[in-house]
Amino acid sequence: MPDQPPYLRVADVLRERIASHEWSPGDRLPSRAELGQEYGVGENVIRRAQELLISLGTLEGRAGSGTYVAEPRERLRMVRSIYREQAGGSPFAADMAALGRRGSWESRTDAKVPAPADIAARLGLAEGDLCVRTAYEFLADGKPVQLSTSWEPYALTAGTLVVLPEAGPHAGTGVVRRMAEIGVTVTRAVERPEPRTASPEEATLLGVQKGTLVTHIQRTYYSDDGRPVETADIVVPSAICEIVYEVPVSP
Repeated sequence: MPDQPPYLRVADVLRERIASHEWSPGDRLPSRAELGQEYGVGENVIRRAQELLISLGTLEGRAGSGTYVAEPRERLRMVRSIYREQAGGSPFAADMAALGRRGSWESRTDAKVPAPADIAARLGLAEGDLCVRTAYEFLADGKPVQLSTSWEPYALTAGTLVVLPEAGPHAGTGVVRRMAEIGVTVTRAVERPEPRTASPEEATLLGVQKGTLVTHIQRTYYSDDGRPVETADIVVPSAICEIVYEVPVSP
């Protein structure tokens, strides 16, 4: 087994010192030069260790001031289950209500957007086929906690009352209920979660440090005949939210 990289060793030591209450929430850490001298490494190693802990929510950087131990905060619990969709209403709003938070969202829809290659593949379309694209910013008590970009084949909903997900009489009712209004029965969703770091744009929208760890979920809804009817890229910051999967079990 190769040796652990120096920045990971330093991150582990810093984490242990915080866990042992040598530094408390709100305390300012020694400078990078001081820590580098203490651990016998360069300032770049200290910087990478601190950036890792910032991405995990253990530390926070303050421009022009230094690096501090982050205040602990409750992670929001988000349940992933198609059965919650079928129950009606917004699963996100239900999750936030269960935590005593006010869940809301802002959205922007663009109709007739040519599908890029990866989205076309997920929807079973040809590259450049028209889609309805909706970008969402989900808020808990007015603060951003989740991003999502949804794509639906334009040919599927064109000319119907559900062509715009957040407009008309069925606005905000979710993919499952909207598709049911045009005779399309959604029976399953496939999700592929993977960890990565937030892009600069995502970090700005979520109000987190650049490089913060997020969970990126590729989700696709399928109708009862196996046709993809919607796909989305969902981005959830790991330090703010925990994702729970609810899986039905037949007796």
